[in-house]
This record gives sequence, C-alpha cells and structure tokens, in this order.
Amino acid sequence: MNKTLKVAIIGCGGIANGKHMPSLKKISHIELVAFCDIIEERALKAKEAYGTEESKVFADYHQLLADSSIEVVHVCTPNDSHAEITIAALEAGKHVMCEKPMAKTSADAKRMLEAARRTGRKLSIGYQNRYRQDSQFLHKYCQEGGLGEIYFGKAQAVRRRAVPTWGVFLDEDKQGGGPLIDIGTHALDLTLWMMNNYKPKVVLGKTFHKLGKKKNAANAWGSWNPEEFTVEDSAFGFITMENGATIILESSWALNTLQVGEAKCLISGTEGGADMENGLRINGEQFGKLYTKEVDISSTGVAFYEGKQESESDIEARLWIECIINDTEPFVKPEEALVVTEILEAIYESSKTGKAVYFD
Repeated sequence: MNKTLKVAIIGCGGIANGKHMPSLKKISHIELVAFCDIIEERALKAKEAYGTEESKVFADYHQLLADSSIEVVHVCTPNDSHAEITIAALEAGKHVMCEKPMAKTSADAKRMLEAARRTGRKLSIGYQNRYRQDSQFLHKYCQEGGLGEIYFGKAQAVRRRAVPTWGVFLDEDKQGGGPLIDIGTHALDLTLWMMNNYKPKVVLGKTFHKLGKKKNAANAWGSWNPEEFTVEDSAFGFITMENGATIILESSWALNTLQVGEAKCLISGTEGGADMENGLRINGEQFGKLYTKEVDISSTGVAFYEGKQESESDIEARLWIECIINDTEPFVKPEEALVVTEILEAIYESSKTGKAVYFD
C-alpha cells in the first residue's frame, strides 16, 4: 500500500462539504485527487477548496472509476445511487466509504456487501455518531458488562421542526424516505451497537405524513413546499430481536413534541441502564439503594485521542484511512449497516401493509 493514498469524492454536495472533504483534508497521508458531481460546477468548487492543481474533475463517475491510480472513493450522493456507485467502485478495485444509510433498500445493501466480499476491497458506512465521547464511553461500559444483559433499547431521532428543505431530502424516489432513513438510521445504529445485537426477529412500524401537508409552516430552515414533501414527517417502530430484546425507534423532522433529541439512545439491562437524554447518565441499584450517575465526558478521555482536537467526522475519516493502510477491519462494518437498513425497510413495509414483518 502506498504511504499516501489517492482519494476521490463522488457527490460534492452538502455532506461532502460539511463532513467528508474537510476531515480528509486534515489527514497528511492522503491526497484528494478527483472530484465528481453531475453538476460539474460543484466538483470544480470542491477541487478549488480541497484539491490541488493536478486534481481531476468529472461529471460522470464511470470516468473517475476508470482511473487506476485512485485507491479510495467516498460516495456522498443521494440514497438511491449508493449501491450502484459503491458496487462499481469496489469492482474497479477501490476501497469505499459510503455515506449513511448503506442503501435505499436492503436488497441493494446486500449487493454492496457481496461486492465487497467478492472483490476483497474494504467497505464502510458513515455512522460518525459512534465516535462521540459519550458513545465511546457507553459502548465500552456495555462491552465490559456494566449494564448486564441488555434487553431494552430506545433509539431517538426526534426533531420538533427541522425539516431539511434543500437538495433531495423531500424526494421519496431519491431518498427512500424521510426522517426514518435520514436521522433515525443514526439512532438505530447507535442502539444496535450498544446492545451488540444484530439479529432482528419481527418489526412493527408506522409512518405519518401529517405536518408535511401544512403550508407556510414554522421550520428551522424555512417553510417547505407541501407538494414537494413526498416522504413521511415522522416514523416509529417496535423491533423484537431473536433473543427477546426489544427496541423502540422514534424519528421525526416535524412533530408536535417538546421531547426532542437526535442520535441518542436509552438502554436497560439486568445490572443497570443508561441514557443520553441530558448528557450521559448511568442508573442502577447498589447496597439496596437506587443511584443515578452523570458521567463527565470531558474527563473520560477519547478512545482515539492523538494529542489534538478532533471532531467525530475527523476521527471517522482518520480511522477509515488507517484501516486501509494497516489492512484492518473498518470500525463500522458493512454487515452491521446492512441490519440497520433491513430494519428501516421493515418499518416502512409494516406501515404500508399494516402487518408485522418477520425475519427468517
């Protein structure tokens, strides 16, 4: 493996500019050599901001993938093209970091996983909330048995009024759904990871498109066009795992509630519980008394600390590049991300049919 990896970006929109490219630019042993977007102007701007004079610009990702010098590709496109581009990149011999969710459908996600196994290339999905200090502390606490057998979880991704009105977020065909697939996916990933449980048995879910029909609605990013709002505005799921553990999933972009929280989880086990409601809290029973401990995350250290201030996105990018250089497993495994997609899809299917969805 070359000491300096040649990395390309496919999709130079919001998530690429907000997360991927700024974090990659901070890594000394990579070079951003190519930028691709169907709107070529965006790729040109990305090159100016994050590339070099020698960096290439493409409007067709097939042409980018034909460049044998490119070793790593970040896929930052709408959900409906994740599988198509990722599989093509893997088959072209590239390692792939794909933005969340893994894919629009579970069938596509499975094809991505199969392609990674077939080609021997590395594949990871952009679930950066795992790298937060509270997430890292709680995961280690769970791994070491601090909560005992974890049999209940709640995944929370609830906004009162924060509907993204730009790009294709409101387009069901492009995205596959609304808040459930957009932010619910982060909360579910965190919860499954804390519980270390990736074997769902049955899923019951319901989506709603109620507030999205309103005109001139109050919203963090300005009112939306109801005619363009083709996805759900809230969605809820009840998941039972093979071992009997259960998870409640709550997600919304617009919901009349004051109990909001994004990319959070609550978990309960036989020896204690934990939640991220107001900081990180651990609860349990000791010496015949109930206790609640508020964890001072600032004093716990960072699992991946390298002597400098790093955001979750910076850590994600660095560990991803290091796993390629060192030939180790990605921190977010595609097998885990596949289960997240399967459960989200089951919630959508259950809402459409009014029936529970059973896993084989």
